[in-house]
Amino acid sequence: MKKFVLVFLLVAFVFHSYCQQAKGKIETSIIPLPTSLIVNNGSFKLSPALTVIVPKKDEIKKIADQFIKQVIAATGYKITMKEGTGTVANSISFLLSTDNNIPDEGYRLKVNSTGVTLTAKNPAGIFYGVQTLLQLLPPDIQRKFPADHKEWNIPAVTIEDYPRFGWRGLMLDVSRHFFTVAEVKEYIDQMAKYKFNLLHLHLTDDQGWRLEIKSLPKLTEVGAWRVERTGTFGRLSKPEPGEKATYGGFYTHEDIKELVKYAADRFVNILPEVDVPGHSLAALASYPELSCTPGEYYVSPGDQFMIWPGGGQHFYGTLDNTICPAIEKNYEFLDKVFTEVAQLFPFGYIHMGGDETARNFWEKSEPIKALMKKENLKDLDEVQSYFVKRVEKIINSKGKKMIGWDEILDGGLAPNAAVMSWRGMKGGIEAAKLGHEVVMSPTDFAYIDYMQGDASIEPPVYASLRLKKTYQFEPLPEGVDAKLIKGGQANLWTEQVYNTRHMQYMTWPRAFAIAEALWSPKEKRNWSDFAKRVEHHFGRLETANVKYSPAIYDPIVSVSKKDTATILVKLDTEIEGLSIHYSFDNSFPDNFYPAYKEQLTVPRDATTMKLITYRNNKPIGRMMVLTLAELKKRAGIK
Repeated sequence: MKKFVLVFLLVAFVFHSYCQQAKGKIETSIIPLPTSLIVNNGSFKLSPALTVIVPKKDEIKKIADQFIKQVIAATGYKITMKEGTGTVANSISFLLSTDNNIPDEGYRLKVNSTGVTLTAKNPAGIFYGVQTLLQLLPPDIQRKFPADHKEWNIPAVTIEDYPRFGWRGLMLDVSRHFFTVAEVKEYIDQMAKYKFNLLHLHLTDDQGWRLEIKSLPKLTEVGAWRVERTGTFGRLSKPEPGEKATYGGFYTHEDIKELVKYAADRFVNILPEVDVPGHSLAALASYPELSCTPGEYYVSPGDQFMIWPGGGQHFYGTLDNTICPAIEKNYEFLDKVFTEVAQLFPFGYIHMGGDETARNFWEKSEPIKALMKKENLKDLDEVQSYFVKRVEKIINSKGKKMIGWDEILDGGLAPNAAVMSWRGMKGGIEAAKLGHEVVMSPTDFAYIDYMQGDASIEPPVYASLRLKKTYQFEPLPEGVDAKLIKGGQANLWTEQVYNTRHMQYMTWPRAFAIAEALWSPKEKRNWSDFAKRVEHHFGRLETANVKYSPAIYDPIVSVSKKDTATILVKLDTEIEGLSIHYSFDNSFPDNFYPAYKEQLTVPRDATTMKLITYRNNKPIGRMMVLTLAELKKRAGIK
C-alpha cells in the first residue's frame, strides 16, 4: 500500500510539473516569422518601475524613447531610460555589438524571467528587435491609454533574426487620392511595425501632381487640383465647362522634409516616383506645351480616356496623356523636376514610371516621325527607350540611380536602370539576366488594390487577389542571380481608395504576407501557421483602431454550368475549421441552415444564393448575396 501511495505521489508530481511547464510556455505570434525562434518556459514580467538600459548613442536613445512612450501609454507604468553598456536584472537592455555574425538589420533577442537583452550590430537591428518585442507583449500594448491588465508578461524566448531581402516596400498612390502628411505618417507607423523599410510614393499621375516644384509653380497651382467626383473610377464624369477644381492637395518642400525625417526615425526610406512620359495629364493641364498633340487638357477626376479593348489588342488613349519625347524643351522641364526631387529625397533611387504609354497619338505625330528619322528609331518602343535613356541621364546627373516599371525594357533598357517588375515576374527575370537590379512587385501576388474576397462583397476593382495567393509570393525566381533581386513590394493604387480607413482595409492583412515573403526564410513559410498568426494580429489591429479585411473567413465561390440552364456551384474556404451555410429561398442563413458538403445545383426558380461561414457555431464570415444574374454571368450562361 505504501508503494502504491509513493508511486501515485510520484506520478502526480511529474504530471503537475509537466502541467506547470506547459502552463509556463507561452505561445508566440510574430509577423514576419523570425529566422530562428525558440520558445522557452516562463516569462519576464514588466514591473511598474521598469528601466530600459541603452548605449550612449542618440539613435538608440530615440528608438528606446519610442518604445518607452508606447509602453507607458498602454500600461501607465513609470519607465526610465538609463545609459549603460551591460545588462541589469529586471530590466530591458539594448546592446550594440561588433559581432560580424549579426547581419545588417538583424538582431538577437533573449527573454527570461530576470530580464530582456536585445543585441544588434546597428540601430536598424535594434529597431526591428523592438518591433518583435512589442509583438511578444499582449495586444493591449497597442493602446494609447492604460489598459486594464494586472500583468504584462513577455514570453521567454531566444530569437536570432535578420531579413532575407534589403528592399521591403509598400507603394502608396497619393495621386489618385491625396493623403495628408499626418495620414502618410500613420501609414509609415503601421508598416514599420512589420519591418517594411521602404515607402514608395506615387506622386504624379493623370489625377493629380502632388509635389511642389518651386521652379514650375503651375504643377501644383493647376495640376494638384481637380473637380470632385465620387463613384467608380473610370466611369466618373469629365469636368463641366467652368466647373471649379476643388479636390486635391500637394506636399510642400517642408512637408517632404518632415516626412523623410519621420520615416528615417522608423528606418523607412522614401522612394519618390514621377511617372513619365505617360500618366501625365496633371502636368499637361499645367503646361500644355509639353504635349505633341495640341488640345485642351484638364486634371482627370477619374473619367475614362484610356481604352483597354481586350482580346490581345493594345490599349489606346482618347486623349493624349503623354509628355512628348520629341520636344527638346521637355527635357529641360524634367531636369528642373528631378533637380528638386533629388534635393528633397535622400534615398539613392528615383522612380520615373514609364508604364502604360498610349502610342496612338505618337503614331500620327509629325514631331515624333521627325525624331524617329533623326535618331534612326525603328518603332515606338525605341521612341520610348530614347526618352527613358535621356531621363536616366538627367537622374544620374543628380547623383541618383533610376528605377522604372518594366515597360522601360521595351526598345532597349537604359544602361544603369533598375527595373520594378509589375506585369508578372517576366520583366524582372529579363532585366536580371541583362545584369540589372530588380524589385519584384507582380500583379498576380503584390497588387493590394485588387479585391481580396468575392466580388459580390468587395468594392469593384480590376481583379481579385486573396491572402493565400499573396502568401505564395516568391521574389527570387529560379535561375536568376540572387544578388540582382533587391527585394519586392506590394502596390496600393488608390483609384478606388478614397480615405485612410479603406487604405488600411486594402493593406491588411495582405501586407503581412508580403512582409513575411521579404523578411522570413523561404523554407519556414507555412500557410496554416501564418493564417493562425494573422488571426492573432487581427486583435492587435483592432486594439490599434486599424481597419483590416476579414475576407479570409469568406467562402470562395466557383461557378460552372451543366447545360444552358443549370448552374453548378462549388464552395471552399481559405482556412480550415469553417462551415459554410447557404440558402436559395431569399432568407438569411445561419448555422441551422444546410452546411455545404458537395457541389450545389442552383434550383430552377431561385433568384439569389446567400452564404455565411461559421466557426464553433458562431458567425465569423460576412453575409454574401449572389443574384441569379451574377451566377449566370460567372457560369457563362446568357
